[in-house]
Amino acid sequence: CASFLTAFVLLLLAWLPGAALAEPKTQTQLLLSADSARPGETIWAGLQMDIPVSWHVYWRNGGDAGEPTRLAWTLPDGVTAGDIQWPVPLKEVDKSSDFSLITYVYKNQVILPVPIMLSKDLPPGPITVKAAAHWMECSDICVMADADSSATLTISGEDKPSASAALIEQWRHKVPQPAAPESVSASWETEGGTNGRPVIISWRTTAAPADFYPYANTNFDVAGDTQKLPSDPGLVRLRKIVKTNDVHWPDHLAGILVGQPDSSQPVAVEADIPITAPVLAAATPVSSGSLVTMLIFAFLGGLILNVMPCVLPIIALKILGFVNQSSEEPGRVRALGLIYGAGVIVSFLVLAALAIGVQKAGGVANWGDVFRHPEVQIGLTILMTLIALNLFGLFEITLGSRTLGAASTLASRQGASGAFFNGVLATVLATPCTAPFLSVALAFAFTQPPSVILLVFLAAGFGLAFPFVLLCLQPKWLKFLPKPGAWMENFKVAMGFPMLATAVWLMWLSATREGDVLWLGLFLVVLALAAWVWGRFVQRGSSHKGLAAGICLVIAAADFGLLLQSRPDSNAIAWKPWSPEAVADAQLAGHPVLVDFTAKSCLTCQINKRSSLEIPSTRAKLTQIGAVALEADFTRQDPAIARELAQFHRGGVPLVLVYSKDPARPPEELPVLLTPSVVSRALDQAR
Repeated sequence: CASFLTAFVLLLLAWLPGAALAEPKTQTQLLLSADSARPGETIWAGLQMDIPVSWHVYWRNGGDAGEPTRLAWTLPDGVTAGDIQWPVPLKEVDKSSDFSLITYVYKNQVILPVPIMLSKDLPPGPITVKAAAHWMECSDICVMADADSSATLTISGEDKPSASAALIEQWRHKVPQPAAPESVSASWETEGGTNGRPVIISWRTTAAPADFYPYANTNFDVAGDTQKLPSDPGLVRLRKIVKTNDVHWPDHLAGILVGQPDSSQPVAVEADIPITAPVLAAATPVSSGSLVTMLIFAFLGGLILNVMPCVLPIIALKILGFVNQSSEEPGRVRALGLIYGAGVIVSFLVLAALAIGVQKAGGVANWGDVFRHPEVQIGLTILMTLIALNLFGLFEITLGSRTLGAASTLASRQGASGAFFNGVLATVLATPCTAPFLSVALAFAFTQPPSVILLVFLAAGFGLAFPFVLLCLQPKWLKFLPKPGAWMENFKVAMGFPMLATAVWLMWLSATREGDVLWLGLFLVVLALAAWVWGRFVQRGSSHKGLAAGICLVIAAADFGLLLQSRPDSNAIAWKPWSPEAVADAQLAGHPVLVDFTAKSCLTCQINKRSSLEIPSTRAKLTQIGAVALEADFTRQDPAIARELAQFHRGGVPLVLVYSKDPARPPEELPVLLTPSVVSRALDQAR
């Protein structure tokens, strides 16, 4: 209440008659990005606010106190103004009283960019753009201020940037751009109370520490205080307190996420984040009848998982194991079946423990949570590919292999370790699937105490293991299966295709950005080459086995290095489309320019991008020197790009050019194969 009282007092003081008549401390001026422009184009206006020392003005959300700047436009017919584009503000914490007053402000100087749209039918000649600004400025006291300003633009057949173009562009770059939807998320931590409701905001970024500056809303308030929570590298987790003025809690949060807010060049993105439900909904007392019903649902759901697409390839391999086991002693078949069932049950116990742990930690517990991590998906893709290659006969997996020894039973005779691993693998592949009855049972379980969660997961595990264990306990039923013979080798190879299809599906699922499928696919091709070298020259070779093993390991190591390098962090370069005009405009504004002539079909282009361009050091260098990055995509035939390539005696891509900010200097043409040092040196020279 104290912070709201202080805000009220400040606003009251600002509106006092004497304050309203005070001379403004902040000097304003209206700037335009062009002296002349063609009809139909969009130019930029900028309200320049020069703020005295110890004074400040406010962002679009003033925080606990303060009003944002507002503009009222007087424009000729055919000219319209857009909304103010707000640069990243400073977050101020006033601890001079018994409580903290948090505001979002601008100091010294700010330029508020506004797009100005010119209609296509504007007649030639000069026009005047007028803006009436109204703002609050504060130091030890707060006053409301007004000022009128204007600027002149000539409508003509040519574009001519103004002397203020570079300055306006500089402040436009400080306006946060929309965040990638997959990089941000939010969830309620608990149910609401009288002191507000905590919400957890997650942001995948390397720009830590970070903060969230909310946009103002009439129905609820987001407290300025931010609690930083522990998280993994590359992930920021923040806790904010929301207080509602309505009977309903908000379903999304809008604002900006600011990385390294105390630095001179913070990293910021704009986000409108949906808020998911709290993990711990109020658990209603469960009756014995309801619990039994849900356990039956869980068992039936696990039973149905045996015929779901995620598990179907493993079912086929189980049949192959049955055929192999039909000639063995019934007691051994029963033992292997029970071991398989134990593998399933142990796996479901692990999943239950993970769900309980996430629930206790206040996270979001859902079926298949672990499976949704790209790293887990990539690992499963590699595993499915290796199993498929093994079934195709490229190499053999023996029990002596500690990494994949158990997987040999999927394509050959089953032992105890193989039977157990078969149960684990079936459970892992079942996690992305939700059978009809299982979804109801799991939704019920996640709102219950740990003991109920454990029972539901166990019931689902018994359902998944039941068909296999039942057949193994009744070995005489195996006599209805075909006798072992030469057909088994063909059947084994055939079973590699559904396993390969599963790998392709997992590869598609793990792709979070454009190009991921290409790089993961190339990785799997090289991995297949390493597997073939191992099988042909190490396992089946008669000489130079050590040399062959060394070559295989080098191929595999280089392949994994390529995979790691091909997955950079999500904070990519903000490429803009290339055109000769874009290069000229950037140089005229005083910026060096990096141009990448590329194509999706050009493997060298993609290697250059991943090894030397889309890397942290290059991004940092571009930011440091204020360079503009342009991309000329030649995937589809483009005459303008073709003409530019011909000027540099290139018949195609790749071509990377670095322009100095001096338009009189020719661009530097970089080598076909780039290295980070080559790019860094060229950018330094361009500066």
